[in-house]
Amino acid sequence: LRTVGGHAQLRHRGPQRDVRLPFKVFKVPETAPFTALIKYAAEEFKQNAATSAVISNDGVGINPAQTAGEVFLKYGGDLRLIPRDRVG
Repeated sequence: LRTVGGHAQLRHRGPQRDVRLPFKVFKVPETAPFTALIKYAAEEFKQNAATSAVISNDGVGINPAQTAGEVFLKYGGDLRLIPRDRVG
């Protein structure tokens, strides 16, 4: 997820960091629950939201019980949506 002018950019990437993998740009308010953004993004990428997780480029898992604005401030905007079976 990358914020630029009120927009959030989410890249769906696999285990390799390939910039050619798909990404979408979402416009969300800073006060939006991050869980809602995860659910919406997972649906857009045809993933199961219940078995998806968001991590930073450093591999740090992100607690979804925050607002979108808090996540963007703490971790930046370039985040990855991954299946939970790859976590750990």
